[in-house]
Amino acid sequence: MPRAFLSVSDKTDIVELARGLVSRGFALVSTGGTARVLATAGLAVTHVSEVTGFPEMMDGRVKTLHPAIHGGILARRDRPDDIAALARQGIGLIDVVVVNLYPFADAARNGATTCDALVEEIDIGGPSLVRAAAKNFRHILVVVDPADYPRVLTALDDGPTLAFRFELARKAFSVTAAFDAMVVQALGAFVAGESQLTRRPVERDRDSDGLSLERIQPLRYGENPHQRATWYRAPDLESATGRP
Repeated sequence: MPRAFLSVSDKTDIVELARGLVSRGFALVSTGGTARVLATAGLAVTHVSEVTGFPEMMDGRVKTLHPAIHGGILARRDRPDDIAALARQGIGLIDVVVVNLYPFADAARNGATTCDALVEEIDIGGPSLVRAAAKNFRHILVVVDPADYPRVLTALDDGPTLAFRFELARKAFSVTAAFDAMVVQALGAFVAGESQLTRRPVERDRDSDGLSLERIQPLRYGENPHQRATWYRAPDLESATGRP
């Protein structure tokens, strides 16, 4: 029986997708809150801890980083040695990975969010799952955007084409790249003191028509000799959802 792994922060239409997968013969594997949503909707779901043999630990910091999950995602179906390696370890294949990432942008946009609180919104397992599935796109469907759910179900009916698999993989990599860039930008708003991190002051740029811009650093070049240039950026962060 094919398996689908579902772990999403944005639970828009996830029940409908899961029902569509089940009706097409898929077994569901899930984590924490997603598993509870699916179970409440009456769907049979296997919790990830039943697959890995380990409970979720450290307030969910560690739950999917395990060979029983990543082995099932990364195995190349056209490589007998990969399949044999899974069989020796009793690891089953995973055929569809549905993941969207922590709402980091929401926390970063909130000026009251401390650096420690912001760090807790840095997704580790999600990007790892997405990248693993995207790397193995020839054999895995990786889904990061609820807008793609109907297309995924249709593709499963018709047999997913290589072009469709590749499209989903490229979108997946763009989402993880944007997420990492967002983390870098958000952490740049803090400065380290002796024992704690505090927010940098946001300076007012006289030439920005009233916009509050964050000063990054002075520039050595790019202006006339009598002028001093400075690199600014807007403090607001946009969410990386993968949607066009």
